[in-house]
Amino acid sequence: MVRILGIQLPGGKRVEVALTYVYGIGPYRSREILVAANVDPNKRTDVITEEEANRIREVIEKNYPVEGDLRREISMNIKRLKDIGSYRGDRHKKNLPARGQTTKTNARTKRGKRVTVGSGRKKTADKT
Repeated sequence: MVRILGIQLPGGKRVEVALTYVYGIGPYRSREILVAANVDPNKRTDVITEEEANRIREVIEKNYPVEGDLRREISMNIKRLKDIGSYRGDRHKKNLPARGQTTKTNARTKRGKRVTVGSGRKKTADKT
């Protein structure tokens, strides 16, 4: 198995697909990395050589923020929006969608489990 940036790439998968397990690398960026590292994208991670893995590592470390660095950068961007008091920052503070989606009926993921309130009237326990 190949380790890249602390992530164990799954064995038996194509390298192009396996690289997407790293946070910050999607299918397009995976193809870019493999072209730059001169590695066949159809090769399986089981048969990749140590030299090819090192080339992939170098390309990623040199050109792309991934994993912890990318997470830190994103959280700092959100913190900056909150600090300057922008609309998007306020939406992040209130844990609501920040990109204009409607929240009257949707946004259950952001707003949480739906709680409905009844009429407030208690049912009588026994009839008289």
